[in-house]
Amino acid sequence: MTPGMLGVVLGGFFAGGLLLVVARMLVIRRTQLALRVLPYVRDLPQVGRVPALRVVSSSPAAAAAGVFGPPMRSAADLVEKVLGGARSIERRLQRARIHKTVHEFRLEQVVWGLIGFGIGAAYGLLKALGGGINPALALIICALGFAAGVIARDNRLSAQATNRERQIVAEFPTIAELLALAVAAGESPVAALDRVVRRSRGELSADLADVLARVRTGEPVSVAFDGMAASTGLPLVARFATGVAVAVERGTPLADVLHAQAADVREAGRRELIESAARKEVFMMAPVVFLVLPITIVFAFYPGAIGLNLTTP
Repeated sequence: MTPGMLGVVLGGFFAGGLLLVVARMLVIRRTQLALRVLPYVRDLPQVGRVPALRVVSSSPAAAAAGVFGPPMRSAADLVEKVLGGARSIERRLQRARIHKTVHEFRLEQVVWGLIGFGIGAAYGLLKALGGGINPALALIICALGFAAGVIARDNRLSAQATNRERQIVAEFPTIAELLALAVAAGESPVAALDRVVRRSRGELSADLADVLARVRTGEPVSVAFDGMAASTGLPLVARFATGVAVAVERGTPLADVLHAQAADVREAGRRELIESAARKEVFMMAPVVFLVLPITIVFAFYPGAIGLNLTTP
């Protein structure tokens, strides 16, 4: 093929690709029919139909699932079959207040596993370029990287749930005292709950906002707090919700119950702090033994050693 003919062929391919890009841009710029009609049918019931437009998650797992699709879902199903524990994951997602399904979490585990697999593959490639590596060992390293990524995402979920529960424990005495003050001032439990939710920010306040939303939709106060007690992973929050439900049902003084629970939580926190300090007593002594004491000895004996050296003939 002559150079002129080769230039014609390459120019034709370039022109065809450019025309495809321009045509696709024109299609994308055109407003879709669903977008034009949606403002007029937004309030119509959607019973039995799947909405044409929905909010797409911006997480990396959702993006990866959208790009790779069936292989990612198959990998997530395989991880679910191998590991199991869907109920435990659902419980921890609820405790961490992460609005995702178990399948979406499995997709995230697959993404983390692929990241670990990529790190292992990069290590194997560097070793191969440096002086050679056994292919079986490289495959084992990649498999271990994938497993480490999957387990790391599971541990991360447990850490998120634990951190959120610690925040709830730290916020509980203040929230309980505010509710007690509002109830003692003459407000109803629902009004006191609304006042506290509007004035506070935090994880416990978010849970109480969910309870308030359920109450406003017509659910009884006791039933809403019973649901909160059933869904929480903290015994103190469960006792709080159960106490409020019982107080509302039987008419017992709610302010006294809230004050007593806040005092109990503060006492439990103080006792836990003392126990934690007792368990870490050895670690607390490490800076004194290995840092402060050697410096003190040096300051005590170094001037005397210098003086002996100066007086020695």
